[in-house]
Amino acid sequence: MLQKPLLAVTMGDPAGVGPEVIVKALADPRVGECCVPLVFGHPEVLRQAIALVGSSASLVGFGSPTDATERQAEADTIYYVHVGDDEILDVAHGTVDARTGQAAYDAINLAVDAALAGTVDGIVTAPISKAALHAAGHTQYPGHTELLADRCGVDDFAMMLYLPPEEVPPCPAGLGVVHVTLHMALREVFGNLTTDAILAKCRLAARVMRDGFGLDEPRIGVCALNPHAGEDGLFGDEEQQFIRPAVERAQAAGIDAQGPFPTDTLMGRARDGEFDAVVAMYHDQGHIALKLLGMHRAVNVTLGPPIVRTSVAHGTAFDRAWQGTAESSGLVAAIQAAARLVGS
Repeated sequence: MLQKPLLAVTMGDPAGVGPEVIVKALADPRVGECCVPLVFGHPEVLRQAIALVGSSASLVGFGSPTDATERQAEADTIYYVHVGDDEILDVAHGTVDARTGQAAYDAINLAVDAALAGTVDGIVTAPISKAALHAAGHTQYPGHTELLADRCGVDDFAMMLYLPPEEVPPCPAGLGVVHVTLHMALREVFGNLTTDAILAKCRLAARVMRDGFGLDEPRIGVCALNPHAGEDGLFGDEEQQFIRPAVERAQAAGIDAQGPFPTDTLMGRARDGEFDAVVAMYHDQGHIALKLLGMHRAVNVTLGPPIVRTSVAHGTAFDRAWQGTAESSGLVAAIQAAARLVGS
């Protein structure tokens, strides 16, 4: 029997929906078919989540990720490595707390260490609370992506939101959206758009669609920033100053990049199979469109670090946490995408 990839699944913020969606997702047979999941989190939180959803799963703990490397997936069994102090059990569900922020941070770091050492083949992360992360003192990180990039020592990185091909059938390898700027105030976006930054994201988009998802010549559509792509400078000149020169440089480097195109039409063209990936200028420009196409199956993929990391495309949902109603298909999709990237 071929060894399936061992994937670290970090619990995220224990006060959010992470524990519940993990228990639900790991009961899906598609997960065991593609990988061996290993949860990084507190076992008592997992037990509470198992009870919440009425699961019959049992827990099997390991002292370290290394101890789980030879295991095969077992039905109705959740493997875990204990992360987090018992004090997190006192945190009220659905609240921001430094204790759960620290537990989420510790799980991520242990998973990164294991991935860099080759002990696990990839990482899948449940959502964290940025506010709780900052309350725990880790204010230098706006989110998972920046934390992973820092831990891996890379400056060239990006977040890609990805839909698998079954969500967008005209796209043979699925559809990805890579963001030039990410977690920052909208007023700061304009000062962070440069030709070099846009070109770098075109390179990352082409690389992951080629090396990760198997396309020989991925087609990259590049978003404009302004309405109507600036209307020849009438509504802004960022297209002429930064974006078109980046597209031209990408083309000169052998990347099949086109644009800049108005985003309201570009995303429809990409959905219909004209492009394999889109480079968006800022967070919501890419997120809103892709989530409208497939909210519950969208996957967050970190590009740049030398390890595989995927995630759900939603947050901690504190308003719905620990009610037994959280949707788990996004985590299933994230696990499947990680297993595919590991095998590429």
